[in-house]
Amino acid sequence: MIPSERRLLLFDIDGTLITSGGAGEQALKDAMRTRFGVEEDLNGISLAGATDANIAMQLLNRHGLNDVPENIVALLDEYLLHLRVRISQRKGFLMPGILELLKELQRRPEAVLALLTGNIERGAEIKLAHYGVWHFFEFGAFADDHHLRNELGKFAKARALERHGEEFPSERIFVIGDTPRDIECGRAIGARTIAIATGQFCSDELAAHRPDFLFEDLSDTAKVIKALLG
Repeated sequence: MIPSERRLLLFDIDGTLITSGGAGEQALKDAMRTRFGVEEDLNGISLAGATDANIAMQLLNRHGLNDVPENIVALLDEYLLHLRVRISQRKGFLMPGILELLKELQRRPEAVLALLTGNIERGAEIKLAHYGVWHFFEFGAFADDHHLRNELGKFAKARALERHGEEFPSERIFVIGDTPRDIECGRAIGARTIAIATGQFCSDELAAHRPDFLFEDLSDTAKVIKALLG
């Protein structure tokens, strides 16, 4: 297949590729306690599909702490320290079919594998390296780039252009995720969207947001490959 037919495949992490067994949430609670002396239960905090930076801002604001860059960085740096510990303590796992799918896509020259995630980059690496799949992804767009998820797609496109010398048109970009925010994020750059009901949202809830494709999970490798690569 000629290079101009390549697809840019942008994967979400939590709820799509893996579940960390609550390691991320616990690390946030730990970080609020050890950095700011605040006991936090995360109730009422919007987590699904949010960026780490946005979550940090929500937490700081809730406790009357200024959401200035210095405090956001301090909280997320503390979070990373705890995440490195918590990721090994929790019983997380790869979602069904993920390893088989990534191995098959890696073999396909027409597939460019990358991340589009609300995680900060170091957090993404900690999580995916722990489950043995970090190396599948060439690059990504992360919460380090912007606190609003809908802004991340343009960073992914710019990095694809830089690495491959090709500006991928919208119809050859796929955003794969488990939340309505992933669908919205894909639409923000005109990408095609693949919704996976492996996170907090069931198929019916995701279908209401009209993704281009909807799967219960990614275990049917051939069917998913057909949707992504045609």
